[in-house]
Amino acid sequence: QVQLEESGGGLVQAGGSLRLSCAASGRTFSTRDMGWFRQAPGKEREFVAGISTGGGATYYADSVKGRFTISRDNAKATVYLQMSSLKPEDTAVYYCAARRFGGSRSSSGGYDYWGQGTQVTVSS
Repeated sequence: QVQLEESGGGLVQAGGSLRLSCAASGRTFSTRDMGWFRQAPGKEREFVAGISTGGGATYYADSVKGRFTISRDNAKATVYLQMSSLKPEDTAVYYCAARRFGGSRSSSGGYDYWGQGTQVTVSS
């Protein structure tokens, strides 16, 4: 079992940067691909970024490619999302999640453990 807790959200002006962290507890963190999702008010939860167990493979939604970077530190059992050139449309609650074995990389159904989320608000 994996427990996840996000931090680092907040209010930032457009063009600014934030780094989100997701601390995991449980022995299986290093064996799980991890992902970040977000959900804006009135919208469905959407995939943002994902990373393989060792960090060697990363993948991104087109909307954030080139602006966001996902990384992980297995020794610290933490996954990060560095967000730059933020836009008002990036405003959402951001969630980290652990991908189930064989689950879809970019669908929320492919993930079985979730954090409680952290709010990111980008002002124009």
